[in-house]
Amino acid sequence: MVQNSEEQLAQDEIKVIVELQKNAHENMETIARRCGFSRQKIWRIMQHLEKSHEIWGYSAVTNEQKQGLQKFVLLMKRSTKPIDDNTANELISYRKDKDIMNLGITVENSYYSHGAYDWILIFTAQDMSQAKKFSDTLLNKHPGMVSKVELIQILMTMRSQHILNPEYEKLREFL
Repeated sequence: MVQNSEEQLAQDEIKVIVELQKNAHENMETIARRCGFSRQKIWRIMQHLEKSHEIWGYSAVTNEQKQGLQKFVLLMKRSTKPIDDNTANELISYRKDKDIMNLGITVENSYYSHGAYDWILIFTAQDMSQAKKFSDTLLNKHPGMVSKVELIQILMTMRSQHILNPEYEKLREFL
C-alpha cells in the first residue's frame, strides 16, 4: 500500500484523534511516540484536523462539585409549531442571550437530536432552583415551541470526554 494514500492518511488521523481524546494536553513528542510518527507529522495532521473542523476545540475535564456546581441534563421536545427565522437565529445563538447569561449557567454540551427529544442540553448550575430558572427562561422566550421538557440532575460523572473520573469509587455512595 502506498504510504500517502488517502486511506493511510485517514488511519493516521484516527490514531492522532484517539491519542488527543486520551489527553489533549499531552505534548506532541509523546503523541508522536505513541502513534509511531514524527513530531512534524503529528503537527501536520493536527493542523489538517483543525482546518477541516474534525477537531474543533480542546477542553479540560473539570469536577463541577469541587467548584460548588451541579450538573444537569435538559431534554426538550419541539411542538409542531413551525419555527420562524428569527426564533431559529435566537436558538442557535442563545449563548449571547443576556437573560440566560445572567443566570450563571454554563452549557457544556448542546445537541439537536432525533428521537423522543429534539434538543439535549448538559449544563452546570449552583442548584436545582437555578437549573429550573434556566429551563423556565428558555420556555418563556419561545412560547409554544416546546411540547415537553425533562430536567435531570446528574449525581456523578463516571466518564467525560473519554476520560474516567479519578474519583470513580465514590459511585458506591450512590449505590
